[in-house]
Amino acid sequence: MRKLAVCIGINDYPGTDSDLAGCVNDAKDWEAVLAARGFQVGTLMDRRAKKKEISAAIARLLAEAASGDLVVVQYSGHGSFIPDEDGDEADGVDEVLCPWDIDKGNLLSDDELDALFERRAAGVRVVMIADSCHSGTVSRLGPERPPVPGGARAPKARFMPPVAFMTAFAPLRPRAARRRPAGPNALLLAGCQDGEFSYDAWFGNRANGAFTRAALDTLAALPESGTYRDWYKAIRTRLPSREHPQTPNLLGTAAQKAWRVLG
Repeated sequence: MRKLAVCIGINDYPGTDSDLAGCVNDAKDWEAVLAARGFQVGTLMDRRAKKKEISAAIARLLAEAASGDLVVVQYSGHGSFIPDEDGDEADGVDEVLCPWDIDKGNLLSDDELDALFERRAAGVRVVMIADSCHSGTVSRLGPERPPVPGGARAPKARFMPPVAFMTAFAPLRPRAARRRPAGPNALLLAGCQDGEFSYDAWFGNRANGAFTRAALDTLAALPESGTYRDWYKAIRTRLPSREHPQTPNLLGTAAQKAWRVLG
């Protein structure tokens, strides 16, 4: 069995006034943990994490993977939403990841990710770990939470409001193809629920995602036989918290949730 991964971290969002602090650290931390667990790991950070490069990296891993292999896609950066055009979303929006070149209108939607994951060979397991916001409305957006007493740096939401990129995006947006609703093509471990924020936070003098920090800390204490359901329960003992009011999410089939973590 081969274990393949790509770790994506984006702090720098040119032209948006929406830079983050902990996403590159997240990707580096995940890279180290995955490599120690036997993964072949590639990384895409900041200007290397354009939409084309992200899509190509995922497609390449899935093309290389054979039945029995495990592919992990880790993403830390901004998330947002756009209007749903193919009618497959009950809430009327498609959740999107925001690549480095978001200012050029380049988004990676949940539909596009689903299409990428559908290309895998039978028997290939896919796990996506996403530390970003998945949906919301501009009216819910706060650029930062209120200052923390004692001078500590306040956490910042990893959410980019559509107004920050829609001017660039609208002229480039293709009409979405009508296709049948697809079931989950990957197990998703996410930093928050739809409609919530994932927070970019500080732990001492080092920035990380609040979810990434909780996930890695609990992973280190998880038994070798631990499942994704076990890991998720452990993460939920850490989040939501008063400082980081986000509720992690685990989406997949019962069989997927029973997989042994990263094994």
